[in-house]
Amino acid sequence: MADQRRYATLLAKGEDRRQRILAAAQRLLTRNGSRGTSLGQIAREAGVSPAGLLHHFESKEQLLHAVLDARDADDLAAADLKGDPIENLRKVAERYERSPELIGMFTVLLTENLNPDAPLHDRFLARYRLSVDILARSIRRGQRAGRYRPDLDPAIKAAEIVAFLTGMETSWLLDPSLPLDAVFREYTSSLARQLESRPQSGPR
Repeated sequence: MADQRRYATLLAKGEDRRQRILAAAQRLLTRNGSRGTSLGQIAREAGVSPAGLLHHFESKEQLLHAVLDARDADDLAAADLKGDPIENLRKVAERYERSPELIGMFTVLLTENLNPDAPLHDRFLARYRLSVDILARSIRRGQRAGRYRPDLDPAIKAAEIVAFLTGMETSWLLDPSLPLDAVFREYTSSLARQLESRPQSGPR
């Protein structure tokens, strides 16, 4: 029994150290980007030795994927993938306050990996296409249910929404004083008016 407790304690300490490394990486990546951030800097920021960091993350690339995994997990926890896209959008502004480092880190890494030769380009491209596809499917469900206009192209409207979200993250990172609640409220109200199904006019 004592050995089991000791093992559980070691596991808990290891998980705490891993989370501290991820949090430190998010802070430094937001400020300096991946090119300006070394594993040594992240280890010092997290209060661990370089060897301790490498115990959890064997390479910088693995650590970068881990911080992006954390952002993806946060997205999944916050969104209802089968829910109404407008309702999901209305909740997005809250995440800026809850997870500012995840938002900032993601935006900085995205801009660093726009070039097709960049190491994380394929991951960001796949994520972008998946986001558009999920939104397009949500809009199609609304069209089938009669809530949304049938003449809208779901893929085009989904691409517009993702572009808005990406632009908002970049704008907020540049100017944190941006009134997020007001901007999201205005955009979602406008989007609802664009999407809503219009009653068919009867014969004259």
